[in-house]
This record gives sequence, C-alpha cells and structure tokens, in this order.
Amino acid sequence: MRPMPSRPSDTPAPGPLRKVLTTRLLYFFILGDVLGAGVYVLIGEVAAASGGAVWVPLTAALLLALLTAASYAELATKYPRAGGASYYATRAYGPAVGFFAGFCMLAAGTVSVAALARGFAGDYLSALVTLPVVLVAVVFLLLLALLNARGIRESTRVNTLATLVETGGLLLVVGLGCWIVLRGDGDVGRLTRLGTDSASPVTAVMGGAVLAYYSFVGFETSVNVAEETLDPGRSYPRALFGALATAGLVYAAVGAAASAAVPTEALAASDGPLLEVVRAAGAVPPNLFAFIALVAVANGALLTGIMSSRLAYGMAREGLLPAFLTRVLPARRTPWAAIAATTAVSAVLAATGEIDVLAGTLVLLLLAVFLTVNTAVLVLRRDPDTPAAPFRAPTVVPVLGALSCVALATQIEGRVWVRGLLLMAFGAVLGLLVLWRRRRAAAQPPSAAARRAASDSG
Repeated sequence: MRPMPSRPSDTPAPGPLRKVLTTRLLYFFILGDVLGAGVYVLIGEVAAASGGAVWVPLTAALLLALLTAASYAELATKYPRAGGASYYATRAYGPAVGFFAGFCMLAAGTVSVAALARGFAGDYLSALVTLPVVLVAVVFLLLLALLNARGIRESTRVNTLATLVETGGLLLVVGLGCWIVLRGDGDVGRLTRLGTDSASPVTAVMGGAVLAYYSFVGFETSVNVAEETLDPGRSYPRALFGALATAGLVYAAVGAAASAAVPTEALAASDGPLLEVVRAAGAVPPNLFAFIALVAVANGALLTGIMSSRLAYGMAREGLLPAFLTRVLPARRTPWAAIAATTAVSAVLAATGEIDVLAGTLVLLLLAVFLTVNTAVLVLRRDPDTPAAPFRAPTVVPVLGALSCVALATQIEGRVWVRGLLLMAFGAVLGLLVLWRRRRAAAQPPSAAARRAASDSG
C-alpha cells in the first residue's frame, strides 16, 4: 500500500471542545445556516437568469449540493474534529493542500460575515431606523463574537429561535403568494416558462443553478462543530440531509410563490424580491418583514462566525496557523482567540467597504474546497489508521460531486475568476510556506530538552 502523505494525528488534542450538540440542535444549526440571508435576495437573480420557472434551477442546485454533502457526511463521521475541510485535505494530501483548503474556507467565511454585517446595517435596517452603516456593522460583529464566545449551546439555542423566525418569514411569503394567486392577481403559467430572451432553457438552468447553489451552501460549516456533537456518527448524517431536504422544499415553495405572484421582470429588477410579494399582497406591514429579514441576516452571520472561528482553531491545532489561536476559555471551552481574530478581520473588511471586491469570489472559493473534499473522500478510504466511517456514500457520489464542482465553475464569470484566482494563489503560496517550514523543522536535530525527555522515558 502506498504510504499516506504527512498528516495530523487522529488522537484527541489537549483541551477538547465540549460535546453538547444533539441531533435536533445540529439540524437547526445546519438549517439556519442554509436558510440564511441569501434567499431573501436570491430569487430575483435566479428569475433574471432562468425565467419564471425558478423552481427548476433551485431543484438542480439542491441535487448538486447533496452530492458534496454526502462526502462531508462520510468525512465528518469518520473524523469528527474541528477543522473540517482543512483537516480532511491535510490527512489526504498533506499540510500544504490542507492549508489551502482551510484558507479558502476562512477567506469565504470572514468575507461572508463582513458582507452580512454590512447587509444588516443597510437597507433592511434603514426601513426601521437610520444609523451609520460602519458603526452598526462593527457593533453587530462584536455582539455576535460575545455570543459565540459564551458557548456553542447558547449560540445554537439562539440559532434555533432565529431559524424558526426566518423560516416563518419564508412560509409567510408562500402563504401570501398563494393568496395573491387565489384572488386572481397572480399567474401560475410563469412557473413553466424556462429560459430568457438571451438564454436557452439548458443555459438558463445552468446559469440559475450557479446562483441557486449559493443559497444551499452553509451545510459545509457544520463539520467544524462535529467535535462538539454528542454522537456525530449517528447525528450528523440525519441532521445534514434532513436540513438540506427541508431547505430544498422551502426554497422551491418560496420560488414558486414569488414567481406566480409577481411578474418575472419585477422580481429580477428588485433588490428585495420577497418584499415585492409582501407589497403585492398588501396585508402585512413591510416593516415587519424587514425585521424578519434582519433576523435571517443576523443568524447567518452568527453561524458563519462560529464556522470561521472553529476552522481557525482546528487549523491552528494542526500547526497550520499560529498556536495562539488554540486558546480556549477555561470554563466555557470556547476558542476565544480564534473568535477574536476572525471577528477582527471581518470588522476590518466591513468597515473599509472592500466586500464588493471579494463577494463575487465566495462561490468560486467554496467550489475549490468542495472539489478537494470530494476527492479526499476517495483517498481517505485507504487510510489504514482510522476505522471505516459510520456513514459511507456510494463511490459514484463523490465522483459526481467533483464533476459538479467543475461544471458549476465553468458558469462563473471571467471577472470573478480573476479575483478568485488571485486570492487562491495567495493561499497556495502560504500553503507552500507551511510545507517548507514543516520540512525544515523535521530536518533539524532534536533539541537537548527533547533528547533528555526521550532518555528519561526510556
């Protein structure tokens, strides 16, 4: 058997995170992350790309997401540790690739939190009160960091409540859309119109699926709390697939209701397409829906912040980031140093307004991570040091998952590729430096203290 590349030990590290997550809490964690702020602005963009039949690209995106989700389920149940994709890539391909995968996730996570912070402080909040955007964004991030540091149980309980609120908002849109149709002001015929004046049906599905795929990402963040799950082998697959199935049903219903209730051109032109449904119904105050949208944005930022801090903690524990980031609060057992660092980066991005430069690269960064994870599944099935995963996906699933990442990447605009490649090149250089440092450290003779310790143990 070919020897495995240099990889981290699978033995528990000192000071492990506290195991408190049940299947129910994990389900709401994933559902809350998937049902984030994206759907509140996404339907209009999907309609612009694919026409009135928005449920078709939404369904296609769900099926593509499930392929990669199966790979995550296998790896999370086999290696239930903070670090997620970075840890899997390190075991499969070595520290350089592990760092690259982790860097892409961290970059996407911190930019996403910053963008959500600015979104929270922007149009939805201005519908209720006018405050300085930068000030609100920074204070918002600090409050989320304090909640994150208080504990994963407290954070996920807040997430459970917020998920119920934002899901209720989406179900409200479904109900209002049905009411508009029943009173004769809608057009269900739009649900069969696939394609636009500039795109064939096939092109429309692919273009819409890329946009819709973004609405399903978020499930990958949950692997970073697998170490804090009571029974990951049993709980994780159930929570993951249950949450994605729920999100898929809600998205399809929301998309169909919005498309039937509001003309496709109006949806495509609106920055708040679901608010157009509320206005067309005329029975619900727009301010109430703006509040629900704020809850959705805040919940998405909280969960992405949890992911980013746990990922930074896990990478630091494996020697891929400074050891300072492994520090945890003695009583709470939460990674306060990683929380502080990731929050600081997000605050700087939110305050400087650089989010627009990086936001378009999020999907591309995640596709690079997903491609790595799908191929790592096949490599790590030959890992002789770890028992087989409690959940195992059919071999064809990660293969199709990897191919789906390539197919979706071909639909991303060229200007996004330029930005994304520059950022990934920076991560690749840093990954090579990590590999060089490790090889240099391995080549150095042991210190006198290490020799004495070895002698004493002998």
